[in-house]
Amino acid sequence: MPGLLIVAHAPLASSLKAVAAHVFPQQVALEALDVGPQDAPEAAETRARELMASLRDPEVLILTDVFGGTPCNVALRLADSAQVRVVVGVNVPMLWRAVSYRQLPLSELVERAVAGGAQGVMQLAPTRPQVQATRTDHDQDSSQDQQ
Repeated sequence: MPGLLIVAHAPLASSLKAVAAHVFPQQVALEALDVGPQDAPEAAETRARELMASLRDPEVLILTDVFGGTPCNVALRLADSAQVRVVVGVNVPMLWRAVSYRQLPLSELVERAVAGGAQGVMQLAPTRPQVQATRTDHDQDSSQDQQ
């Protein structure tokens, strides 16, 4: 089963790991790296490689937060083989989907994670719809006359 690594701006990675642990308490093959504003990319890459090694699986799916940011750039440096894939735009539905389908081959896991992330983004109504009771009587009904 592919291992999962979250690399994101601090404290997002550790927060997402905590959310995953809340729903999937037996999940153990998930690591998180928070990249702070003071962290050098080289140091973050070294730490990320250590976390990947701790997953003890040659296949790893790396989830990162935003394209072009330091965490994403670190993640891209880690994708130096076909056994490491990177998905950008991590959100909770994406993470839960990745955790739920870890038994799939890496390429299918990537597809499921991306679909979960996209399906988890939607616009909801800005206000609650008004629930109005429907009237079953008619205006011309004499029992409803106010005169």
